[in-house]
Amino acid sequence: MQTAPKVCFFLGANSPSGFYSLYDQLLDPAQAKDIFILKGGPGCGKSSLMRQVGRAAEEQGLAVEYIVCSGDPDSLDAVVIPRLNAAIVDGTAPHVVEPKYPGVVERYVNLGDCYNKAALQQVRGDILSCMTGYQDCYTRAYRCLTAAAQIEEDMRALLDTPYLEAKISKRAKGILSRELKKTGGEPGRAVQRFLGGITWKGVLCNYDTADALCKRVYELSDTYGLAHELLACLATGAMAAGHDIIVCPSPMAPDRIEHLLIPALSLAFISSTPGLPYGKRPFRRIRMDAMADPELLHRNKARLKFSRKVSAALVEEAVESLGQAKRMHDTLEGLYNPYVDFEQVYLTAGQITEELLNVS
Repeated sequence: MQTAPKVCFFLGANSPSGFYSLYDQLLDPAQAKDIFILKGGPGCGKSSLMRQVGRAAEEQGLAVEYIVCSGDPDSLDAVVIPRLNAAIVDGTAPHVVEPKYPGVVERYVNLGDCYNKAALQQVRGDILSCMTGYQDCYTRAYRCLTAAAQIEEDMRALLDTPYLEAKISKRAKGILSRELKKTGGEPGRAVQRFLGGITWKGVLCNYDTADALCKRVYELSDTYGLAHELLACLATGAMAAGHDIIVCPSPMAPDRIEHLLIPALSLAFISSTPGLPYGKRPFRRIRMDAMADPELLHRNKARLKFSRKVSAALVEEAVESLGQAKRMHDTLEGLYNPYVDFEQVYLTAGQITEELLNVS
């Protein structure tokens, strides 16, 4: 039997401005019941603990939202159990999380206590050496992303004309009238999540998450990043009609919307690119490129092609630097792992599971 896709988002992004955090969007502390903030260094079992709790929650029939790591998408930074208003989050740098209502909502879990501190002294020199150069890899990656983002902004600026605005406005009005009927209730609320990320594995997008939450997917085929205005109109209209939404910014331009999910309506608007195709049959497909002034596209065909090639090369260089950082981090975790009491880690995971799910 085919396993249902997991709901996976990012709350951090490797962006042109550095690490961009949405961790304040994890759960509204005023509505949350429990938020466990994990503290501890490399290799101490934070991701393993969260996976254990997530599996236990799924076995109890609860939906789980997995927040994957922007540095390593195979690792977890948080799990959210919406029905319980509960979450477990890695609160260490760069995504530092501090309690707003300590003891009432949030509490710390110190997995650093699972280190054999005396034995770690044997590899002290190796650990200090491994730390050297790690941050330099991220610095270079962010410089490459900055250059790529400037080129992408230049392409958008070239195509952003009154002609394009009129086309987008007309299409947005049509979708709003067809899909987003008013509920008659209070205005909807928005929460932000990154659906994709720039990682050591390349540029990724969790399209499966959109499919898991929404049966009807509009694919916005968008070579030049023109979808923001359309998505902003739809987001505003959806909230005005009383629908809660998930706004997914672009990692390359976090002030711009890249995807929009409306789970209550089982409706998603997903941007795709030639380099990152949706790859499935959408409910409807909208070609954003076709909304641009055709004469402008034709006249600047060579310029746009060159810009796309240079931008892609810069992103590829950023990915390579992130890969170097990942290899350094793996070495660091390899140094720590033999000196971690994983029985204590799993015992702690069991205690959290028992408390959250009331199981023994």
